[in-house]
Amino acid sequence: MSGESYFLYHSIGQYPGKARDLAGAMAEFAVSWGTPDDGQWAYALGKRQNFIDRWRAILHAPQNSMTTFENVTQAFHAALTALPPGHLRGRKVLVGADCFPSNHFLLTGMAERLGFTLKTVALRQGAAHVEDEDFLADWTPDVGLALLTWVSSTTSHRIDLRAMVAHGRRMGSLIGVDITQAAGLLPFDVMSPEVDLAVSTSLKWMCGTPGAGILYLSPRLIGHCEPELRGWFSQSNPFNWDIDRFAYAPDIRRFDNGTPGTMAALASLPALDWHAAQDQAAILAHNRALTARLIEAADDMGLALLTPRAEEKRGGSVMLRLPDHLTAPEVVSALRAQGITTDARGQTLRLSPGIMTTGAGTDRLLAALRALLR
Repeated sequence: MSGESYFLYHSIGQYPGKARDLAGAMAEFAVSWGTPDDGQWAYALGKRQNFIDRWRAILHAPQNSMTTFENVTQAFHAALTALPPGHLRGRKVLVGADCFPSNHFLLTGMAERLGFTLKTVALRQGAAHVEDEDFLADWTPDVGLALLTWVSSTTSHRIDLRAMVAHGRRMGSLIGVDITQAAGLLPFDVMSPEVDLAVSTSLKWMCGTPGAGILYLSPRLIGHCEPELRGWFSQSNPFNWDIDRFAYAPDIRRFDNGTPGTMAALASLPALDWHAAQDQAAILAHNRALTARLIEAADDMGLALLTPRAEEKRGGSVMLRLPDHLTAPEVVSALRAQGITTDARGQTLRLSPGIMTTGAGTDRLLAALRALLR
């Protein structure tokens, strides 16, 4: 398949040659792991570190401030439970109603145990995303941690991160950001504005594989954290065999517990290498041109636009509400039958054009949508 009408970069990113590169990485791993010598761990851990370094470059993160996790929820849980005892007790954790549901499920389950009150900023009547001013209004000095959703997965609404972080600093809160929906497409710098933690996966605009999640923690915060799950790789010297002498590593390695899983990082590394070699401004400009075309066509077709119109207020996706007489699964299926790849959440059609999506492929999508609407 050419990928000219592929609109799933909010879910799984694709780039030319991905299958070939992925197969090559797996074959290379098989040779290393299947060779009867002692080079396996040096190879696998080296690839994992290369993966982490690629992510550090994307986020402009300091050395020893990022590590791997299977997914965003796992990474956020590790950070949440590692905070100093009592930091959240008797305080609030603030999150928007348009956050990724998995994060909300986690917070709901952890509230009683950690002693915090979960405050979920509500959607306005008929709104599809939480307004920045509503989030800020609920962000009071009793908020111990605020989890920001940089870009929404259901509207592509992008928060004013700089204003949010400035407010959070005035409130004395820890600030976490889920950057999954735009990492690798929109520029992000963990130091400007400075956040305390960030979580993401490598699946979407990074074109990686499942299981390749990341956690960033500010070096200012790391030393105050004691992860619940700890093991031999949590130490500066993993080969410390004295079972009565354990000490956390001084940096992010304290969040590495038992033997690290390396497969997802190794499998995603070719995608990150590809990404690092691209003209990032050109990738974003290509996305902006195609999303502008989608928005203009949606207006022409009378489809409700759930995504903000202003570029600075949205990520890389366009979310459209389908009319009630067209069920979303039927639309997605009809488009798929024509080689056009999309998905939906409820009656929201999600469209995310990326590097392989073309103008001609976008025109095919729009023609198919017009026919379905007729």
